[in-house]
This record gives sequence, C-alpha cells and structure tokens, in this order.
Amino acid sequence: MKRFNRPLDIRHGHVDLTHGSGGRAMAQLVSELFAPAFANDYLAQGNDQAIVPRPAGRLALATDSHVISPLFFPGGDIGSLAVHGTVNDLAMGGAQPLYLTAGFILEEGLPLATLHAIVQSMAAAARAAGVSIVTGDTKVVERGHGDGVFISTTGVGVVADGVQLSGDAARAGDVILVSGTLGDHGMAVMSQRENLGFASDIVSDSAALHTLVAALLQAAGLGLRLLRDPTRGGLATTLNEIAQQSGVGMQLHESAIPVRPAVRAACEFLGLDPLYVANEGKLIAICAPEQAAAALAAMRAHPLGADAAVIGEVVADSHQFVRVKTDFGGERLLDWLSGEMLPRIC
Repeated sequence: MKRFNRPLDIRHGHVDLTHGSGGRAMAQLVSELFAPAFANDYLAQGNDQAIVPRPAGRLALATDSHVISPLFFPGGDIGSLAVHGTVNDLAMGGAQPLYLTAGFILEEGLPLATLHAIVQSMAAAARAAGVSIVTGDTKVVERGHGDGVFISTTGVGVVADGVQLSGDAARAGDVILVSGTLGDHGMAVMSQRENLGFASDIVSDSAALHTLVAALLQAAGLGLRLLRDPTRGGLATTLNEIAQQSGVGMQLHESAIPVRPAVRAACEFLGLDPLYVANEGKLIAICAPEQAAAALAAMRAHPLGADAAVIGEVVADSHQFVRVKTDFGGERLLDWLSGEMLPRIC
C-alpha cells in the first residue's frame, strides 16, 4: 500500500509550513528527500534517537550551526560545509569522526530542488568523510523569517588513548605551522554576494581534515601540542584564542604565510586583511621544535597540505600578543577581530 497519494514534487515544489507541522507532509519530506540521501542502518531505526555501538577510546563531541549566504559558492555549499565544519571540529582534538546529527531550519518558499541539491551534497560529503548521519530534525519558519535554510550539526568521534591535544598546551619555543593558503573560503563566498560580486576564480577550501590530522599524529606523535581550524576570524583570531588559552605570545613572519595572489588581490579590493578571513579546509598546528620538520613533511605529503608552511613560533609574552614581522622589516600587532568583518560566511 502506498503511504502517500503522490510523490514529492522535488523538481517544481517548494517548502511550505506543512512540511514542518509534524503531519503527513513532513513525513513525506523526510521519507522521500532526507532518508534516501542519508540512508544507513542507524537512521533506518526510525526512532527519536539513534542507538549506536560504543567505540573504544574517549568520546569527542562537537556542535556547529551553518548560516552561510549564498547557499552555493565555488567549491561547495551549505550541505557539504555542514559536514566538513563538524568533522573538522572533531578532528582538531585528534578524533576520528563517526556520526553526525543534522537539524534543518527551512524557510517557507524554499524550492524543493534547492533543498534536494543541498541534501545530496551533504550526503556525498558524509560518505567521503566516512561518517554516518544517524538522526536529525526539520523545522519550517514563515517566509521572511529565515534565509532559505540553516543547518545545525552535532558530531561524535573517538580519540585514541595517548592522544592529547588542547588549546592550553602551546609552550614558548614551539613552532607554528599552517596546512595551506589562507582566506580561500571567505573570498570564494564573498565573490558570490549580490552586493559585492566580483569576477574571480577563487574556490573555497572546504574539506574534511581528519585524514590530514591522522597523518600529522603519526608523524609528530607526542610532539604535536594542538590543532585548530581557523574558521570565522581567520588565522589572526584563532592564534589570539590560543595565545590567551596557553598564556603565551606568537611571533609570525609575514613572508612565510601562504596566501594566493587572487585572494590577496580580492582582499585589497574589499579592504580586508586575509589573515582575518575564514577558512574551511585548513588547520593550524603547533608542535615542539624537534617534530616541526616531520610535521611539515607529513602535511606536504598529503593532498590537503601541499602548500603547508612554517609561519612562526610561540614566544614568552605576559601580554599574550600575536605579532607579525612584515616584509618591510617592521612589526605589526594582530589583534582580536573587532566586529563582524564577513557576516554569514560559514
């Protein structure tokens, strides 16, 4: 017996308030759009919770919300970004990601074709990362009360015994590395904004970083102090967070920091500093100096770390300042980001 009178019209239909009502329309949206894309044994349980096996090791949990505008950008979309962002939050603690939950807030009037494309992209990103989306939720808000779609994700991962990465672990003398060029994601998104649109071939770096982290852990071992992904606020804000948490300063070398010429040019056009621009597929690694060469080699040997570089060192500084030695022989202070430089970027 067919459960619904007619199939969901994904090609021409739109989200309406009944899709969030908890009734037949919502059940059909879940059954015909979400469930086939995210299909796995845990999701198929069909309950209000997913019951999953207990892994060996310590559990890692991370949660994130995604409100990007536009929904699609060169190199990705809000669906793949939702997976990558949460996978990376887990990976920065040395965790192997296992499961994701996904909450969708949909705006009335969103084309079902748009939602379908986002869900398919999210499913593909999860498969590529080796994680299962095991449970979720859908709500619909009135037209004009959202921005198409917002996605919240929670991730569960497992950290192997002996792995201990923490933002308070940086020590004076440690080496600061980045896994590649900075600012790609933020500028890729900005190039698509209607009020700021400019011609560019910049592509977002959005990617899942857990395999790169695994390579780093194998190469640097206990010498790896901490990892962070410099998302909102970019490199500058992330290093200020670490400096405050660890009670140290940072000394960077401007000439060593990798930024693509197109990104640098776009930032100059918009009056932005690429060191404050969001990234979604890069990481900062801080490690003991004895393991720096091995860490750099491991990153450069990985497809997501080909442009990795040593960009500075941790220093003793009671003020916890992040400083940059400029190409002209001077020095400037990289302070915390003040205000919202790039709204709705991830």
